Amino acid sequence: MWGLLLALAAFAQAVGPALGAPRNSVLDLAQPATTKVPGSIPATNSSLAQLPVETANGTSEQHVRIRIIKKKKVIMKKRKKLTRPTSLVTARPLVTPTPAGTLNPAEKQETGCAPLGLESLRVSDSRLEASSSQSFGLGPHRGRLNIQSGLEDGDLYDGGWCAEEQDTDPWFQVDAGHPTRFSGVITQGRNSVWRYDWVTSYKVQFSNDSWTWWGSRNHSSGMDAVFPANSDPETPVLNLLPEPQVARFIRLLPQTWLQGGTPCLRAEILACPVSDPNDLFLEASAPGSSDPLDFRHHNYKAMRKLMKQVHEQCPNITRIYSIGKSYQGLKLYVMEMSDQPGEHELGEPEVRYVAGMHGNEALGRELLLLLMQFLCHEFLRGNPRVTRLLTEMRIHLLPSMNPDGYEIAYHRGSELVGWAEGRWNNQSIDLNHNFADLNTPLWEAQDDGKVPHIVPNHHLPLPTYYTLPNATVAPETRAVIKWMKRIPFVLSANLHGGELVVSYPFDMTRTPWAARELTPTPDDAVFRWLSTVYAGSNLAMQDTSRRPCHSQDFSVHGNIINGADWHTVPGSMNDFSYLHTNCFEVTVELSCDKFPHENELPQEWENNKDALLTYLEQVRMGIAGVVRDKDTELGIADAVIAVDGINHDVTTAWGGDYWRLLTPGDYMVTASAEGYHSVTRNCRVTFEEGPFPCNFVLTKTPKQRLRELLAAGAKVPPDLRRRLERLRGQKD
Repeated sequence: MWGLLLALAAFAQAVGPALGAPRNSVLDLAQPATTKVPGSIPATNSSLAQLPVETANGTSEQHVRIRIIKKKKVIMKKRKKLTRPTSLVTARPLVTPTPAGTLNPAEKQETGCAPLGLESLRVSDSRLEASSSQSFGLGPHRGRLNIQSGLEDGDLYDGGWCAEEQDTDPWFQVDAGHPTRFSGVITQGRNSVWRYDWVTSYKVQFSNDSWTWWGSRNHSSGMDAVFPANSDPETPVLNLLPEPQVARFIRLLPQTWLQGGTPCLRAEILACPVSDPNDLFLEASAPGSSDPLDFRHHNYKAMRKLMKQVHEQCPNITRIYSIGKSYQGLKLYVMEMSDQPGEHELGEPEVRYVAGMHGNEALGRELLLLLMQFLCHEFLRGNPRVTRLLTEMRIHLLPSMNPDGYEIAYHRGSELVGWAEGRWNNQSIDLNHNFADLNTPLWEAQDDGKVPHIVPNHHLPLPTYYTLPNATVAPETRAVIKWMKRIPFVLSANLHGGELVVSYPFDMTRTPWAARELTPTPDDAVFRWLSTVYAGSNLAMQDTSRRPCHSQDFSVHGNIINGADWHTVPGSMNDFSYLHTNCFEVTVELSCDKFPHENELPQEWENNKDALLTYLEQVRMGIAGVVRDKDTELGIADAVIAVDGINHDVTTAWGGDYWRLLTPGDYMVTASAEGYHSVTRNCRVTFEEGPFPCNFVLTKTPKQRLRELLAAGAKVPPDLRRRLERLRGQKD
């Protein structure tokens, strides 16, 4: 008797105090596989305990005591159903008792196989099936890891697959298309702002013909394995199979789910290809690239090493510098690429790419690391397109604006990082909402009729509150702002992930508190052109057969959208760049998967390579020139370039050179500077390559000449004295 009690106690300790059995477990159920009981684990459970009890017929049942805390009242319930263990992230086979009562530790397994492609959309909707669905918006095609729902409950783009409530044997099925070695499953609950639904345990079955099925079994007992699933809607949970299975089809059979909810899940399948010696199945073309580049994810240390290798390979066209540090002290490294690195050449525009503002959106980071390798290799090979890029402009690549957030995401891994973990910096600040709101003061001044005569329509100053020592401004944001002020950037793109679309300013709605509203800039034509150029050169965005990533189909609008008409973002870097500097910047959402697996990187590079190059070339669109002093022939810094009909000006750099992006057409352009007479001329922009040269020579006003002469201690020339006397007479 005591031996039996000790064995029971040991088993209870193994499967979990306070349901302390770690999530890395595979459970054996004694009841038949067809038994389905809705999950009985409320979101507020505080402790669970379980013991096996032998019944009169000799079979074993699990009696579970669930302790629920509701408004300080403890409720005890008893159910004849095994509930799910508590949450960890990775689930592995549980240590289970043998018939003799001894314990056998399960063998350690590694993930090994890559994702089959539910999240990345490589698995088409037609290959996903289910026993039932509550609605089209909750159909099996929505059962993809990290898919996001719309804002309205029950819309056509809901946040997961959900079986009908009366479905007693729900299942979710994936067709791999050909025999595949399945090694693991990752699940989430339903993404929704209105409901809580998630599966808490499930079984897995396999088939080669979708008619005959066999289950995944636990090594120790030979029973069907029941895998612990989710305890919240968003945290991805990985379960490795006790033994990988080769099959074409895989089914997930929910066993328990949140009490009061329905069986809902989002999933990714880990699978390795198997050889097909008879060529019975059509193989999809493997994603790849012929470019000899380093296609893998790079943490901070590996990123620094790679950038150093590129610099050592191409020392004459590269320079690595830091613009500051993250909150955790990691340097924000920039790779500069130009035929004259380290200096601003008169007449050459400065362009930049910024990635990793959200640390878990990793694709942009890798694309910029790939881009710097590609530019180096192709320059050495004499590629004329690349050579022209590096000789006609200075390119700055910031691959990781938020290295702290990325390190968190990288540590979790590309499949387990979820939708939000690592997004913010280490102070929990969203950097894309952290720039100064210059939209509001501009629009208020416009409403009061003060723009541009009293309040400028460009280079708006930082608000006082933003410059205070205790202002909530991340060090990463401050570093980028100083960088913007130091270099006269003309063109930029901010690389994000999680969608396939290019958004352009304004990002903030003009109507206060409006969630979305079309809010174009005075340069709407230019921004639409820039966005269309990237979207039109991106292979994934141009794939007419692809399905939408989440809840919006941007392809109907050419895969571009005004940022504020998508969702308002106060304090975005795009709006700040436009209103505080000369730089025109858009946001590129690069892929449905924020953190794609390494095996996706070659194809993602091919999807974006031409777009990255073509977008940089758009800096040649418009007019460019130098504003000089007639007497000294020196360039005039901070001269204002105004285009008639466009209520947004740009200014010259310290050498007097400027670039003004414009779409083709005829424009009346005025150059003005303090102490000089303004000059207006016609400038024509054509579809031909290269900016139209539009130079200006300004003459000092008599007052300015007098001021300079008096400051130098010189005598006033007779012609200037007579002119001043005439001006005084006119005033009298």
